[in-house]
Amino acid sequence: MNIFVAKLNFDTREAELQQAFEQFGAVDSAKIIFDKFNNRSKGFGFVEMPNDDEALSAIEALNDSELDGRTIVVKKAQPRENNNRRDFGRDNQRNNYNRRY
Repeated sequence: MNIFVAKLNFDTREAELQQAFEQFGAVDSAKIIFDKFNNRSKGFGFVEMPNDDEALSAIEALNDSELDGRTIVVKKAQPRENNNRRDFGRDNQRNNYNRRY
């Protein structure tokens, strides 16, 4: 199961994130998302756990808990195709451009 983790401390590292989730079972990966321009954490990341029951236990236990001095938000990640905000904006801009010219 892919798990979304938000409100991370900007100093939290992937190893620390993985360690927090390993209390509940096996972790395939822990990834913190970084800004590509200034190489600083964006304050959120993803954890992949192969066992759904262990993942749900981790979500329940870690949501609204403290990690590195911050209260984090932990929930099941939504598939990327459900988040069409960026695509909609681009399509809308293209359509407006084509209508004007």
